[in-house]
Amino acid sequence: MHPGTFAAQEPARPAVVMDDGRVLSYLELEQRSNQLAHALRSAGLRVGDHVAFCMENRPELFVCVWAALRSGLYYTPCSNRLTRDEVEYIVDDCGAACFVASAAVLDRLGDVDVPEGCDRVVIGPAAPGWDTFDAVLAAQPVEPIGDQAQGASMLYTSGTTGHPKGVVRPLPSSPYPSSRPGLEAVLGIGEDVVYLSPAPLYHAAPLVFTTMIHRLGGTIVVQERFDAESALALIEQHRVTFTQMVPTMFVRLLRLPDEVRLRYDLSSLRLAIHAAAPCPVEIKEQMIDWWGPIVHEYYSGTENICFVYCDSEEWLSHRGTVGRSLFTPVHILDDDGDEVPTGETGTVYFEGAGFEYHGDEDKTAASRDPLGLGWSTLGDIGHVDDDGYLYLTDRRADMIISGGVNVYPQEAENVLAGHPAVADVAVFGIPDEDMGERVHAVVRLEPDAEPTAALAEQLIAHCRVRLAGFKCPRTIEFRAELPRTDTGKLRKRLLRAEFSTSPPTREIST
Repeated sequence: MHPGTFAAQEPARPAVVMDDGRVLSYLELEQRSNQLAHALRSAGLRVGDHVAFCMENRPELFVCVWAALRSGLYYTPCSNRLTRDEVEYIVDDCGAACFVASAAVLDRLGDVDVPEGCDRVVIGPAAPGWDTFDAVLAAQPVEPIGDQAQGASMLYTSGTTGHPKGVVRPLPSSPYPSSRPGLEAVLGIGEDVVYLSPAPLYHAAPLVFTTMIHRLGGTIVVQERFDAESALALIEQHRVTFTQMVPTMFVRLLRLPDEVRLRYDLSSLRLAIHAAAPCPVEIKEQMIDWWGPIVHEYYSGTENICFVYCDSEEWLSHRGTVGRSLFTPVHILDDDGDEVPTGETGTVYFEGAGFEYHGDEDKTAASRDPLGLGWSTLGDIGHVDDDGYLYLTDRRADMIISGGVNVYPQEAENVLAGHPAVADVAVFGIPDEDMGERVHAVVRLEPDAEPTAALAEQLIAHCRVRLAGFKCPRTIEFRAELPRTDTGKLRKRLLRAEFSTSPPTREIST
């Protein structure tokens, strides 16, 4: 269904509840998205044009999304943590004809330059050269525009392996409004869903799931930024039934003292789904022990070429899997494009494509299979077992070649993440005159752990007990923070770049 249906049936029903108490009702979401749609049409935007926005987690973000979705526009959210240059690149690259930013973003970035002809709208106090969001909406009617058409997202890849590129797919051809059963049928959720969204809303997964919740008529509870104990409190307060998290959030929840973790009533929670980054086996086991068999997992991407999924029962009988492909057949190919036998490792491809990287023919071509069968890949390496369950080894870009042997750093990362002294870890290859590359780890410790050479040796030994020696770090260094995106993805590219021409010179343990 469409949010407008619920606005007519039950106008006061909460569509969005912020963690600070602000509420956006379905009637307000319907009327304000209609007003913005009228404003965009008045500004000259037509079906197929682009609108971009950059803001913190706040109710106006959903107004922007639904205005685009009902106007046949592509919408592009930018992370509010990006630099000014990065935001300007995305706004220019996507060809936005309107850019909406919050006052908090402008306070941090200053005056953002946009392409000629691109309107600028600020949420909050007026700024020179910017129209205010409230004034723009107030000048427009609350009824729907006369030429409603289905829009779509054009999201940018996280940039973990280079300059971000927009993922563009053709606009839906069906008239607006229309929808068909999708993930809600797989997940078993309906109109009574109360969804906790703890992640940044500019990311693909929160956007997909929150728009799905609005089509169902459910309520979205939004954290402006993730805090472990606050998430538990919100689940209890709002009787949350469904949430989506990333593994780093699981780790922070598990690291809470027992008296804090057990203080809150989580009995309303029926489903907790995770994705976006590898989850160490020990962490997932602990979450299932705590929350019960409601912890599900999926593997997908901004490119939306696949949906691989498993529930707790499946995962417990196939530990380490990300699930089975539900909609598209999966194929594991070697470097020559030949399919490998079951159980052998190669690049993971899925039948079908349907997307392009905006303005980058080479990157689009690199995502397709070598033999031209119409399959595409997210660049991950893995294998499929006899039961059809997919296991991811690593990203091809992260693979280490040491002495001619392929090393997949995710294995060592998972082992080190299970050590009680380790809060975060990245394993990658650095130059080595003898081996070509050697396995190196950067570790962020828990607050009560001391960064000593003895602890570094202990971590290496911890790894060697559980993995073959060639897979384990030969060197370890400690840092206060690791570069991660707001959605928990590790930006190894930034770490590797530090050592691209020479081995590390800072003190480390060997």
